[in-house]
Amino acid sequence: MSSLRIVIVGGGIGGLVTALSLHELAVHGIDVDVTVVEAVPEVRPLGVGINLLPHAVRELDALGLLPTLEASGITPATLAYFSAHGQLIWDEPRGRAAGYAWPQLSIHRGELQVILHRTVLDRLGPDRVRTGHPLDRIEHLPDGSIRCHIAGHPPIDADIVVAADGIHSTIRRLRHPDEGMPRWNGALLYRGTVDTDPILDGRTMVWAGHPDQKFVAYPILDLPDGRQRINFIAEYRTADRHLAEREDWNRRGDLADIAPRFADWVFDWVDVPALLHASPGMFVFPMVDRDPLDSWTDGRVTLLGDAAHPMYPIGSNGASQAILDARVLAGCLRSHPTDPTTALAVYEAHRRPATGAIVLANRQLGPEAPMQLVHERAPDGFDSIDDVITRDEILAVTEGYRRTAGFALEALASGRSLADAEYPAV
Repeated sequence: MSSLRIVIVGGGIGGLVTALSLHELAVHGIDVDVTVVEAVPEVRPLGVGINLLPHAVRELDALGLLPTLEASGITPATLAYFSAHGQLIWDEPRGRAAGYAWPQLSIHRGELQVILHRTVLDRLGPDRVRTGHPLDRIEHLPDGSIRCHIAGHPPIDADIVVAADGIHSTIRRLRHPDEGMPRWNGALLYRGTVDTDPILDGRTMVWAGHPDQKFVAYPILDLPDGRQRINFIAEYRTADRHLAEREDWNRRGDLADIAPRFADWVFDWVDVPALLHASPGMFVFPMVDRDPLDSWTDGRVTLLGDAAHPMYPIGSNGASQAILDARVLAGCLRSHPTDPTTALAVYEAHRRPATGAIVLANRQLGPEAPMQLVHERAPDGFDSIDDVITRDEILAVTEGYRRTAGFALEALASGRSLADAEYPAV
């Protein structure tokens, strides 16, 4: 059998993990020729912090990346919810502290991107990632293969094309030209990093407030002087629609627009105004998603990651789900190496319903719903959280979300990578 030619459109987290996962098919005797085409001319460490959940970390561990990633980030042990008055609502163990075999991982998005990119170049070869070449269009050839027309580059023929080119995916737009811009829920996220003293024990993610105004912070790196690099998100909801310009993780935000809204958020465990003012800069991003699609796949072309299921950044699921997509796709191609059409159909059958459920759950606040309930029931604060919300109410939300997102503790008990599972035809 000749090599299975696979073109991955997009060199972000999802595209690079897909490339690494498909490259490993050689271990199973499947010869693949993987090429990644990326629109930007240079891969640089951009963005801010990111969280990866244990089921995604399991997959990165199976790729041999966990030691490098742990050395480059933080493995949080606790998630804590606070009210807008800084009062503790709930805390729970995370990652290994919660009994998982793998940690939750907090890391700079750019650092993760660089690690993945470097690993792809090392394992697949320096010519396997072609930057500065945006996809113009695809052409379905009579023999079932796909011709990728790429700006500034000769066409590339492929047996499979995987669109991992983000929320503004070219291939998604070609298939759904009337879909329009992503849906904005009215929230703006001001995101940045700051080097400062640890918050609480230095291993806790904090969520404070409610959907109309929220502050999130977590460490992404221990610094030599005892401080930490803290990733923060200061979020508020507005009816000013002109603020939702085309979203871009690298669009600069103005401190003057956000700092006054958090001026009195000075708590005994964090001084939010001081933290915001200490940041060297921040980015602003509208909270957007798209409606789940009825289909991802057209013959031998499919979608992956944000191209397939862009979701609100709630519950640390965007990048994690892209990683799961990549690993299931590899498993489906391992299960059906001579039938790409069946492999992609099986991949979609496994991943499209699962990710669609997360998109909809995030619209209902996902694991943050208890914060909204506390705000509604005790807007001026409380003497005892037990008078406001019960432990069972909180657990029903948090455990339910873990099951929906696929990282309930029992779901990872076997330890088996998704790329090694069996995927029979549907």
